[in-house]
Amino acid sequence: MDFKSKLEKAITKNNSLLCVGLDPDPAKFKKGQSQFQFNKKIINETANLVCCFKPQIAYFAANGASGVEDLKKTIEYIKKNYPGLPVILDAKRADIGSTSEMYTKEIFDYFGADAVTVNPYMGLDSLEPFFNRKDRGIIILCHTSNPSSADFQELSINGQPLYIKVAQKVVQWNRKYKNLLLVVGATNPDQMKRVRRVASDLIFLVPGIGAQGGDLETTLKNGLTKNGRGLIISASRSIIYARNPRQEAKKLKDEINKHR
Repeated sequence: MDFKSKLEKAITKNNSLLCVGLDPDPAKFKKGQSQFQFNKKIINETANLVCCFKPQIAYFAANGASGVEDLKKTIEYIKKNYPGLPVILDAKRADIGSTSEMYTKEIFDYFGADAVTVNPYMGLDSLEPFFNRKDRGIIILCHTSNPSSADFQELSINGQPLYIKVAQKVVQWNRKYKNLLLVVGATNPDQMKRVRRVASDLIFLVPGIGAQGGDLETTLKNGLTKNGRGLIISASRSIIYARNPRQEAKKLKDEINKHR
């Protein structure tokens, strides 16, 4: 089953647009707890409340071999115990074509992720090795949630901001590849509205809700497609470090559904 089909089934089954980001910082763990053990607890507590999980590769790679192994074990655990839930590996990859080929093997063949985030800065030849994995989701950075996102993303190109040029190009590419999505941050709701006008049918991965302070109601108003879908609302720290992660995830899931 391809990524988009798997995602749509998970959205329907759990009635959820929520994605829990797995950003495990060992400095915040109980003594002796591994990243995998931390993730396993979060996964078990939230699996029936989400449409997918999104581990961030940097949190694991920073711990060397043990972190890489914990990431692999995390994805394998989800696939074995919750096979209906897709896994997005947040890695923001892309390089010259031959290097991107190696990245696809890392992300999809070694780690077994269902989707990956990629950076469009180097253009089509850096992205095609990902696009050619037709059963996987390729999620392209468009307008991100970080404070300095406007430094480049809002530069004017022939009267249009760069992020709109990116959205237009991805819409064009998706006519051929059909497995593309966009990253559009919740901290910029007006920009999300503009991207939705350009990319009416694409799914957006939406960081920025929770610890980054994005406004949920405005995000949903500006980003949902006509069928009340089209968004993957990602929250990480606000859920995984909460006193009761399940309660926090359910609260956010219910709040999202209230405005759908």
